[in-house]
Amino acid sequence: MKCCSAIQKIVLMASDSKPQRLRQWASFQSSAAKKTRTMTTQSSLKDAFSSYADDLNHLNDKREKVVKASRDITANSKKVIFQVHRISKSNKEEVLEKAHKDLAAVVDQYVARLVKELRGSDFWKLRRAYSPGIQEYVEAATLCRFCKSGTLLNLEEMNASLSSLSDPSHKPLQINILDYILGLADLTGELMRLAIGRISDGELEYAQKICTFVREIHRELTLLVPRMDEPYDMKTKMETMLQSVMKIENACFGVHVRKSEYNPLLGSGDPSYPLMGVAGGIDL
Repeated sequence: MKCCSAIQKIVLMASDSKPQRLRQWASFQSSAAKKTRTMTTQSSLKDAFSSYADDLNHLNDKREKVVKASRDITANSKKVIFQVHRISKSNKEEVLEKAHKDLAAVVDQYVARLVKELRGSDFWKLRRAYSPGIQEYVEAATLCRFCKSGTLLNLEEMNASLSSLSDPSHKPLQINILDYILGLADLTGELMRLAIGRISDGELEYAQKICTFVREIHRELTLLVPRMDEPYDMKTKMETMLQSVMKIENACFGVHVRKSEYNPLLGSGDPSYPLMGVAGGIDL
């Protein structure tokens, strides 16, 4: 009986210990699974963060190169604008030919490098980085077109001239309408300076032509800007544009007034030239 009772105790102890071992084993398996899942999650997060950091560094490097290309476009486009301001009656053809050659060099060297740096990326992500250079290029290209033919270089023509720079396997660089309009706003300031210079050289008709052209641009943009999604950059430029229009109008009007009041008192070789309203001159 004692033996049976002892065996029964051993069996009971064994039976009691088996579920406990099973629970311990299940608990161990569960903790191991959780640990494995935690390690896997941490590893995936680490890989994702590393990949994101690499992409961000790559984007920052590309941004720096794009900014450098944009600055080169800006500097060389300004040189084209300065070249155009040398225009006069005697050297118009020569100056415009040199300006168009310089503008073509801007496209072939600096805009082409910008297109190369932007290859394979979303243009809108880096637009703020290259927008100043594109605006300056628009300003120079439209100024050359106006001085050559008296017309406006539109956005479609400008983008068509840049399409050959892009690899056919990638999306071509296209100047967006906002950068084009911002460039046109800056164009009016250069046309104002050009008009003042032409007035000083006696080309009043050319200055009046510039005045009509600038006034038309201002009128069209006044109707367009309120419909734009991002009109903030245009507010100051619209005010500056209006000032340019008024300066050209005032300069042309002043010349007309002075011309109507002008009475040449000296320089006549005719001794009978009426002086101060006295016929026959003055007897000395």
